[in-house]
Amino acid sequence: MAIEFTKYHGLGNDFILIDNRSSDSPLVSPEQAVQMCDRHFGIGADGVIFALPGTGDTDYRMRIFNSDGSEPQMCGNGIRCLARFIAQLEGGETLGKTYSINTLAGIISPRLEAEGQVRVDMGTPYLFAHEIPTALGNPNEKVINQPLAVAGKSWLVTCVSMGNPHCITFVENASAIDLAALGPQFEHHQVFPERTNTEFIEVVRPDYLKMRVWERGAGATLACGTGACASVVAGVLTENCDRNCTVELPGGCLTIEWSEADNRLYMTGPAQLVFTGTY
Repeated sequence: MAIEFTKYHGLGNDFILIDNRSSDSPLVSPEQAVQMCDRHFGIGADGVIFALPGTGDTDYRMRIFNSDGSEPQMCGNGIRCLARFIAQLEGGETLGKTYSINTLAGIISPRLEAEGQVRVDMGTPYLFAHEIPTALGNPNEKVINQPLAVAGKSWLVTCVSMGNPHCITFVENASAIDLAALGPQFEHHQVFPERTNTEFIEVVRPDYLKMRVWERGAGATLACGTGACASVVAGVLTENCDRNCTVELPGGCLTIEWSEADNRLYMTGPAQLVFTGTY
């Protein structure tokens, strides 16, 4: 294939970044992305992200193929990695620099911060059932603490879209969840026509959550930025947490704010260079 790449990770959620500024279409196919993401026979990653030319007033356009070849609308950890990759392509980082990036979930604006941190304006959450989408409840109502039968058990779930679908359930002990068994059953449940990401949340304090996630198209990952945002929204809606939270994931912590002033989610977390190479 002979394509240059750079690998970054955001709290262990790792991505292959490709300079795609020379073309409006991804330089590799979904099938090739699957091969690249293979952890035994390829580079190894949760997904491949392409930095494409911007459209309209945006600086860049982002597309991503998951490790199974599917294409999500957005990825919170991925866009932090993309912001630092773009700075690398442009010759170096400038603190406070904000990029306008067009994604399938709308325009997202990451800002470079000190010590490899990136603060991202993740936009406003979508809360009505038809927006997520899910067949749970009335299409024009919020899905809050709705019962959902999975693996012979009734789970109370709250559904949120951050441009991609999330199903959040609060549990006593997130570490005890068998992700490999439960994750696929939630992801492919018939009430989610486009499948779903699933977050299992343990409330440590109103300002501190522990999260484990099964990502649509990627499986169990060490972190999920949109999932952390969706989980704080779900926590506020169910009166389980504050609007400003630390969310602890297996790969580390994200700071999430759901602003009461503008209804937007702000996510701050790291993005770290791993290595560069040619595949």
